[in-house]
Amino acid sequence: MSKLDFDGTRVDVDAGILRDLGRKVLREIGCTPETAASVSNHLVETSLAGVESHGVMRLLQYVDQFRSGYMSAGAVPTAMETRSGVWEIDGGGGIGIPAMELAIEKAVLATRQSGLVAVAVRHCGHTGRIGAYVERGADAGCLTICVGGGGRHNWRQVAPYGGSRAILPTNPYALAMPGGNHGPVVLDFATSIIAGGWIYAAKNAGALLPEGCLIDRDGHPSRDPDAYFNGGAILPMGGPKGYALGLIAELIGEAMLGPSTTEMNWLILCLDTKMFKEQSALHATAEEILAEIRTCPPAPGFDSVQVPGERERAAKAKSNAVAIPEPTWNDLQALAQQLGCA
Repeated sequence: MSKLDFDGTRVDVDAGILRDLGRKVLREIGCTPETAASVSNHLVETSLAGVESHGVMRLLQYVDQFRSGYMSAGAVPTAMETRSGVWEIDGGGGIGIPAMELAIEKAVLATRQSGLVAVAVRHCGHTGRIGAYVERGADAGCLTICVGGGGRHNWRQVAPYGGSRAILPTNPYALAMPGGNHGPVVLDFATSIIAGGWIYAAKNAGALLPEGCLIDRDGHPSRDPDAYFNGGAILPMGGPKGYALGLIAELIGEAMLGPSTTEMNWLILCLDTKMFKEQSALHATAEEILAEIRTCPPAPGFDSVQVPGERERAAKAKSNAVAIPEPTWNDLQALAQQLGCA
């Protein structure tokens, strides 16, 4: 599932070892025990799911951001219900993973009362893999939608369709719907053709990126991650479609939710599907639809037709170890040694 063109050695590291390393590193950098455990577990689960761009290699980036003051290590997110009935989550300038976990917890509980709830998440740093949060909502029987945007002043990453300069962030969307026998259907995508995390992963591993993802500062195609860091840009997913989705997310994040601080603002919508259909009936119909999709004959070059979200769950069930590029694993170990928690 990796998008890296990496010919080097990978090291299989047990998930328990990685969780322990992550907790220790984050505690040493000043995170609370709860935040350290939350972030470390999220990163390892993401790596086990095969989403390398948002997995354990992000620990290196997070530590740099804590050290620089971009994120506050000791921050604890808070929640407040407004008079209009929506929830506001304030990340306190810390990492966004605990803030998003709090947001989805409040969203799911609130739908039990009102059936439909909106949650705004502000003032936090990187939120990890947002598909994990909407999947949690779908597991609770809710159609769950998450959109992030508003960070263009600090995160100019993606060129608009037809443009040659980075202006928009990668502005991701995630949607999850209760599914059939194999769990929820989960969509999680950047509005750029590739998530920014893959560029960091490629640079850290000394790898190249697929064709058609990047342009350099002069607007020429490149596979070298350094082209991005030296003034280049990521291209929008699906040309004008990804550009349009990214632009709408930016309007939601800044024009509607206000000026973003730290990274970007987030909107989560959670709808209890029981408002429309009893859960077992929805499950049965969903399985009928998904089973038919899976029986579609695969096109040349494909082994099967997959349902979004099932590949990640299958990857987690397959192994309890993460295959990390050796340069990345060396950097993680060196970081732990530097902090005195190896």
